[in-house]
Amino acid sequence: MLIALPHHHQGAMAKTTLTQPTLAEQYDVVIGVDTHKDFHVAVALSANGGRLAECRIPSNQQGYSDLRSWSLELGTKPIFAIEGTGSFGAGLCRELMASGFPVVEINRTDRSTRRRLGKDDAIDAEAAARAFIAGLATIEPKGGHHVVEMIRLLKGNKDSATNSRTRAINQIKAILITAPALLREQLEPMANINLIATCAAFRIAVVDCPFAAAKKALRYLARRVLQLEKEIAELLEDLDQLTQQACPGLRKTYGIAVDGAATLLVAAGDNPARLRSDAAFAALCGVSPLPASSGKTNRHRLNRGGNRQANATLHRVVVVRLRWHEQTKAYAARRMEEGRSKPEIMRCLKRFIAREVFHTLLGRPPVRTAAT
Repeated sequence: MLIALPHHHQGAMAKTTLTQPTLAEQYDVVIGVDTHKDFHVAVALSANGGRLAECRIPSNQQGYSDLRSWSLELGTKPIFAIEGTGSFGAGLCRELMASGFPVVEINRTDRSTRRRLGKDDAIDAEAAARAFIAGLATIEPKGGHHVVEMIRLLKGNKDSATNSRTRAINQIKAILITAPALLREQLEPMANINLIATCAAFRIAVVDCPFAAAKKALRYLARRVLQLEKEIAELLEDLDQLTQQACPGLRKTYGIAVDGAATLLVAAGDNPARLRSDAAFAALCGVSPLPASSGKTNRHRLNRGGNRQANATLHRVVVVRLRWHEQTKAYAARRMEEGRSKPEIMRCLKRFIAREVFHTLLGRPPVRTAAT
């Protein structure tokens, strides 16, 4: 159900609005949306920043339909600026993009703005719309209705199963530290694969002493590990097929296997063309150098932001290539002769590989450098 709300906070944010010269020609209404689990609040602005209307909708199919109808009552060329497109706003974002409406992704309102204006759903929605009008937000959000979305869902499950398997194995090792001596001396020398198989085969009729309790605890944990390993193998098989379908060229890239390909595809999304350049993709992966100059000092610093899973994947690709890839080994040797340290060389290689991956994701021939 669509609920119209009274206009307020209108003058608080209108003073500092900057408009793009061609915005009025492209869109006649900008709708900012602050998203929540059960409801969304939308504020509509004209192309020059004037406040038009405000509404509140439930976060369901009917609410999305009401929002589309409401936006078309205000203008013929609306654009939506949505905060939280990867969480609470994902459903709305997918519905709008599937209906052909342009959508831009908005970051959370910065703290200085919240200190000046306060925290309110309508304020946040209006700030989202004004961020687009000011040119501060122009990125199309990730698509969530193609192969990469399937990869994202299965990859999260696979990572969770892997972490649970590691925790279960660590718990087995912890039990062995304090287990009865006879059991500890039998199991501690075993490799993990033999240890898990032995513990899973334990038979305990009655738990009547610490020795029997330890064996039963080890059996439960070992069987949990075996079940998780089966689950991981099945998920990897699914991810293998999906990554081959989404981007076969990425799977052929030196040093990138199933897990790495899935991570990089999820980072870029179903629509990697939304990223304007390989530099944008490098920034997304946290491998772009950031300027850190002041006065007479000119230098760059390490980027600590971006998608850290994608960053770790690129790091592993660099490690593999430094070990086995002749062209990369030759590049590293040459740069070391020039006085570069190994961390500096690895940072350069991560940037080169990000460029190669970006062009591969777009279906272009990868850009080759002296390192790749």
